[in-house]
Amino acid sequence: MQKLVAALVFTLFGMTSSWLFGASPAEQQVAEAVRSSDLSVVHLWAPWCSNCQAELKSGGWLTSIKANPQVRFLFVSVWNGGDDGRAMLKKFEIADQPNVTILADPGPRGAERIKRFNDLPLSWIPTTWVYKGGDLRYALNYGELRFPMLQQLIEDSRSEWSH
Repeated sequence: MQKLVAALVFTLFGMTSSWLFGASPAEQQVAEAVRSSDLSVVHLWAPWCSNCQAELKSGGWLTSIKANPQVRFLFVSVWNGGDDGRAMLKKFEIADQPNVTILADPGPRGAERIKRFNDLPLSWIPTTWVYKGGDLRYALNYGELRFPMLQQLIEDSRSEWSH
């Protein structure tokens, strides 16, 4: 019974950590940006992550950013001690693109590191989310991105959805 109560308390604490600790400035900026009627792509990454580096080296991000000038791309460095990774993004010509915003999560919260970002689970990087008008259209939470797939998700998100 004690284990059940402890597990319930831990779960509730994890679910309400943003409420207890408050949203970080990066989370607040992302929340505001994705409320726009335009498309937004939120990319959670870290410069030390080999999968994130592989995405950058492939040139896929730069190609996607340039092919979609009306889409806002937000690169949010997480699990990186508050550093935004701008130097690495600059190396791959991403930092100076007009439709790119670079942010950094300030660092660990809870046990060791942030596990939720804007109330969505964050368990792996890179993670990429596509939003339109405040609605999360797609969440890719598994690692390296295939850029033709990202382009398809952007195209699909441009359409009006009705259910």
